Amino acid sequence: MSKKSNVKREAYAKKEEEKGKKIVGWIFGSLILLAVIYLIWTFSMMA
Repeated sequence: MSKKSNVKREAYAKKEEEKGKKIVGWIFGSLILLAVIYLIWTFSMMA
């Protein structure tokens, strides 16, 4: 492979990794938010 295509491939891989980390962060944030909402709902049902 040429050096130019190797550089492009590495840049693309780095960009994809950043997107992946962002998506994982959003998923975990959403799950934590849903857990908090569920806790509030559960405690309101007990009261």
